[in-house]
Amino acid sequence: MRGSKLFVGNLSYSVNSNEVRDLFSPYGEVKEVKIVEGKGFGFVEMGSQAEAEKARKALSGSDFKGRPLNVDEARPPRERQGRGFRRF
Repeated sequence: MRGSKLFVGNLSYSVNSNEVRDLFSPYGEVKEVKIVEGKGFGFVEMGSQAEAEKARKALSGSDFKGRPLNVDEARPPRERQGRGFRRF
């Protein structure tokens, strides 16, 4: 793992950032939690790369609110191509 930011997938739509923070905090300092509303995923930034790796190993596949979590290293956002005007 290169970074301290984790992707957390397969979240229940009713989960809030405080619940996710509480889930990850036993594995180290949780700097930031971002839940993408209505999408079932979010991101957790841990205090260090080692803490992120420890949380990923412990929580990936574990049950949280009746759903198995998908926890992995967050990838950088893809560059989006703008919608240019097409000339005919």
